[in-house]
Amino acid sequence: MKAYSYHFIFDDNTQYRDLLPVFPDILKIILAENDHFQSQEDEENREMFIAMNMYDLEENRKPEGYNRKGKYRLIFPMDRKEMYVRTFVGKANDVRRIGEKISEMLSTAHVKFTSAENDNIAFD
Repeated sequence: MKAYSYHFIFDDNTQYRDLLPVFPDILKIILAENDHFQSQEDEENREMFIAMNMYDLEENRKPEGYNRKGKYRLIFPMDRKEMYVRTFVGKANDVRRIGEKISEMLSTAHVKFTSAENDNIAFD
């Protein structure tokens, strides 16, 4: 199986709380792309999920992200200051499109990072 990903590697001086201004919108992109928590009935669940992630950021902790079953995942690796969007079923162009949206948001919020695409990871 092939995976596609778009990585955001944060500078050493970047704090997780620096993501506070844009993280709800980043998470909403991933949720919308997965068609999760999109109905009016799911609004309360969506807001609770966002609030739990925001609480971690307010405490300057790595948030959960979105690592549930879906087309796209927003992952915060345990061993480095990074987040990335990954798919096992989507296309590289779709991940790039989502990654570029998120990159623009992070830049607007003055979060210091570098980005990298990785579309050559093979998983057994």
